[in-house]
Amino acid sequence: MLQIRIHGRGGQGVVTAAEMLSIAAFEQGRHAQAFPSFGSERTGAPVVAFCRIDDKEIRLREPIQSPDVLIVQDPTLLYQVDVFQGLHPDGYVLINSRRSFDELGLAEITRQFRHERLTTVPASEIALKHLGRPLPNAVLLGGFAALSGLITLDAVGLAIRAKFSGKVADGNIAAAAEAYEFIQKEIAELAHAQTD
Repeated sequence: MLQIRIHGRGGQGVVTAAEMLSIAAFEQGRHAQAFPSFGSERTGAPVVAFCRIDDKEIRLREPIQSPDVLIVQDPTLLYQVDVFQGLHPDGYVLINSRRSFDELGLAEITRQFRHERLTTVPASEIALKHLGRPLPNAVLLGGFAALSGLITLDAVGLAIRAKFSGKVADGNIAAAAEAYEFIQKEIAELAHAQTD
């Protein structure tokens, strides 16, 4: 079972991101569930959402304590919440930022976990370009598809269309595709650097 924890702030579409991720998994013939965990429900407050994906029916209902994947929609949470708590040693981490893990002060994390599974993408900037608003959720799902290969970009697009329509859907799909290409380019550069 793949367990995903998404950290963000109220108003950033954290819950919608988990829902779209579960829809993308359904589109690929898998079982999935998505659910939020709220503290104070106001714009800007920390929000966590969860998604589980499996090839068989999922009976678990509790919050995810040991995620295989962390998606961080707001990098300011890195200094307020222990987002890395319980992360599996082989886990994936995707952070919404133009800065690298070292620039974010996360050099220790790169030593503890598989550095090829840790990356950042400027999701808010990409969203602003395509949507006119810095909503990173769909963008990060495109980045996650590229980083992990666990869902396809096509499935992400279908999930976006299931939640949105018209120009909003088109903009989110274009933004997710740009993030996908951004991460693929980073992965290729890392692989090239390792062979040199």
